[in-house]
Amino acid sequence: MPPISLTVRSIKARPVVLQLKRPVVARIATIAEWPLILIDLFTEEGIIGRSYLEPYTVKTMRYLVPALQDFGDMLRGRRLAPAELYELARKSLHFVGYEGQSMIAVSGLDMAAWDALAKAAGMPLCVLLGGTVGPVKAYNSNGLWLQPPEQLASDAIELRDEGGFEALKIRLGRDRPRDDIAAIETVRRAVGDGIELMADFNQGLNLGEALQRCHMLDNEGLAWIEEPIVYDNLDGYAQLTAEIDTPIQIGENFYGPRALHTALQMGACNLVMPDFMRIGGVTGWLRSAAIAAAWGVPMSTHLYPEVAAHVMRVTETAHWLEWQDWADPILQKPYEIRDGLLYIPDVPGLGLDWNEDAVGRYLMDA
Repeated sequence: MPPISLTVRSIKARPVVLQLKRPVVARIATIAEWPLILIDLFTEEGIIGRSYLEPYTVKTMRYLVPALQDFGDMLRGRRLAPAELYELARKSLHFVGYEGQSMIAVSGLDMAAWDALAKAAGMPLCVLLGGTVGPVKAYNSNGLWLQPPEQLASDAIELRDEGGFEALKIRLGRDRPRDDIAAIETVRRAVGDGIELMADFNQGLNLGEALQRCHMLDNEGLAWIEEPIVYDNLDGYAQLTAEIDTPIQIGENFYGPRALHTALQMGACNLVMPDFMRIGGVTGWLRSAAIAAAWGVPMSTHLYPEVAAHVMRVTETAHWLEWQDWADPILQKPYEIRDGLLYIPDVPGLGLDWNEDAVGRYLMDA
């Protein structure tokens, strides 16, 4: 039986603020509060598509929530077709640009639309997209921030054991380069050489620092070095990619598929890891995945593990899923993680349902 046709009725967007178990401590920022925007896309047929956004700062939600609600008004009565809604929403904001908060709002709409469509079809999103339900290889990105090196050992063991992980991400960018090396050595002693380590500078270096430090890291056996310099310095990234032996990973700040294509054309990275709220949700990911596949470039995910798991099942060059449990407190049934694999629930859509008691506790005052 063909899936039922859906008609957009409205969008509800609710801002919540959670407290992180392990606060983000990076060179460019410290974050203890984690904002989320919960999106419910209501249809006339009674099916609700759900997604969320993670806009990093609480104040940003004051701009994104009205934008999402405006989309609901603009799209009321239209057939729910994600690719068409994606273009309509983008073009409605054409005069303020296709990047930044415009793309973030469109991405939230897009993920909710795909969830609704898969629910209407009665199948998990990965199946609707032509794949199957199954596990996805993940690394733990929940910790190993810029603590003193001697404090990292117990954190690393805990992170490894909380999901049987075989890979962890460590953050770098301490004042002294040798302290970064000491941090890596501390983690390796704690969890063993069998655990893969990804390193992330969170854009904290200038190009000179990055050249010095990344050369120092070439003998550390890292899976990748992520965003050592500011994200839009693609000329600098091209130089780093050419000179450094360790793979250079970028992409969480690609605004749309064309940004990914430009980076690959410039030789600015060896690996890509788009973020769903910037790349354009599921639609933007699928278009980007085709580009990465044409280049033969491994593609990993950034945040949004529930959406990420589904699209990774249909991504030709799928590499690693970044696992973070930061949205779990507001979910009725968080995804299961074991043996370093994230398991997709065999339910229609994304399997996102809100824990309304928790939402009530964390809801931000207007």
